[in-house]
Amino acid sequence: MIKGVHAMFYSSQTADLRSFLRDKLGLPFTDVGEGWLIFDLPEADMGVHPADNDQPHARAGTHDISFYCDDIGLTVADLKDKGVEFIDEVQDAGFGLITHFRMPGEVKVLLYQPRYRKKPKEPPAPPLAAPTAKAAARKKPRRKAGKPAMKKAARKGSMAKKAAKKSKRSRKR
Repeated sequence: MIKGVHAMFYSSQTADLRSFLRDKLGLPFTDVGEGWLIFDLPEADMGVHPADNDQPHARAGTHDISFYCDDIGLTVADLKDKGVEFIDEVQDAGFGLITHFRMPGEVKVLLYQPRYRKKPKEPPAPPLAAPTAKAAARKKPRRKAGKPAMKKAARKGSMAKKAAKKSKRSRKR
């Protein structure tokens, strides 16, 4: 079962691009060693568009990565304050408001505020409840390893023998 998407940027400045994603975009990450950072994206979606051979970015067999936000005006202002270079002004592209910015290593990225609304995620199933103290007290303790389990009849017989011995001793007195 597929549980996510792994996206990659190919850059001529990998260390700078990793720093950009970590420091300027503030993406959380996992350091998997030797300078490799895997960024944990908070949310993702994927679309399929018809190919258009007149557009270099939309030729059959290509793919594209973009970022989206809830408020493009606030996001652009925040990123500009962090030194991010925007290539163009915010424009209406029909599906949403868009702009582009540069990342290290000659990477140009689309940032957009979508007009579509995704269906809400279903809440996760509640965790199984831990047993209550009362239920835990009702549980029979496990027998210790190494001690053989006594059968009910054997226990009764043993108890009867003990009672008989006790009775014999009391008669002798």
